[in-house]
Amino acid sequence: MRRQWNLKRVSVRMVDCKKIDMVHRFNCHLGGRGLSSGEAEQHENEDNSISKTKHLKKHQYRYTGERPYGCDQCGNRFAQSDHLVTHQRKHTGEKHYHCLDCGSKFKTLNELKVHQRIHTGVKPYGCDQCGKKFAQSRYLVRHKGLHTGEKPYGCDQCGMRFAQPGYLVRHQRIHTGEKRYHCLECGSSFRFSNGLKVHQLIHTGEKHYHCLDCGSSYRTSSALKVHQRIHTGEKPYDCIQCGMRFAKSRHLDTHQRIHTGEKPYHCLECGSSFRSSNVLKVHQLIHTGEKHYHCLDCGRSCRTSYALKLHQRIHTGERPYGCNQCEKRFTQLGNLVNHQRIHTGEKRYGCNQCEKRFTQLGNLVNHQRIHTGEKHYVCDQCGKRFAQSGHLVEHKRTTEEKPSHCQDCSSSFITSNELKGHQGI
Repeated sequence: MRRQWNLKRVSVRMVDCKKIDMVHRFNCHLGGRGLSSGEAEQHENEDNSISKTKHLKKHQYRYTGERPYGCDQCGNRFAQSDHLVTHQRKHTGEKHYHCLDCGSKFKTLNELKVHQRIHTGVKPYGCDQCGKKFAQSRYLVRHKGLHTGEKPYGCDQCGMRFAQPGYLVRHQRIHTGEKRYHCLECGSSFRFSNGLKVHQLIHTGEKHYHCLDCGSSYRTSSALKVHQRIHTGEKPYDCIQCGMRFAKSRHLDTHQRIHTGEKPYHCLECGSSFRSSNVLKVHQLIHTGEKHYHCLDCGRSCRTSYALKLHQRIHTGERPYGCNQCEKRFTQLGNLVNHQRIHTGEKRYGCNQCEKRFTQLGNLVNHQRIHTGEKHYVCDQCGKRFAQSGHLVEHKRTTEEKPSHCQDCSSSFITSNELKGHQGI
């Protein structure tokens, strides 16, 4: 009887293709698993302590919970040194394993094997409830939660519940602010290893996922999947308030702020608030005066590439969006969508202060200023403020010019409506 680990020496029969032989195994009293004599690194002197055997020690760590190998970057600890080496590649970015099909690189052999299932189509993990198959076991575990609905792991900060403890651990980093994964190139930090992986592709320039319809390339499979909705027309995210559908969840989030009135992005220069960070960025160009996009036809400068693209249609005469109800064509898709509501009679934008409804969001926004008293548009000559941009334009014409002229008597008027009244139209 071995004293230190309570090891029992037993004889078992091992079979290979050449012969049947008797070998010794050592049983662990903690878990009952047998360790081969090769694993136990038998010594010539049987009195030599098997507690020194590295393979037995590794096995014992499973039951004692001991993790002697610590990462000096993030503090994670491991029972085996090779697990630490694999983990440290997250910090160093080393990728020793290469896919021969597409050139993708991976930190571990297991990651490469899982990736190769994209090319082979192998999905070895099947759900015994519905038969759906998965390439990775964790996807199967996540899927099974749909059938049971069980979420035993709860967050003590916000009450959210999760089907797996790993999901809870990841979620709790939102509350703690912990960002344990760091980019060695630029110092950016991330809560999750996946976030770091995607970020590092910015530095390497790798884009392994290609659209078969248009050839566009993307860093992640999820980004490609979202892009492909342009071609398929799929819009899986719908607004429960008005029924509008969106291809991206973040577009739905931004849209819903129309209904809630939330404007979380604020300009530090003038205090204006916006529903999305992109609109804030464009707005800030007003203060900086930056206009990086220039028209080669007339020299006009625009703040965004999209604004330049729309402007250039003035020169080309391009109106790519046509109405299928009448013959009108438009330079912008949004203008076509707004126009089509004339035919359908749809007024999807309703005022929450009164019962008025509008075909266009801009008209609703302008209308709501009647209730709020907001006057965003300021005359730079006299300081007078207006609720609508059109009213500011009319005011400026009053003080500067009368652009509408009668061809019969040469009278001039501030607005086209005044001219029409004069002409009796």
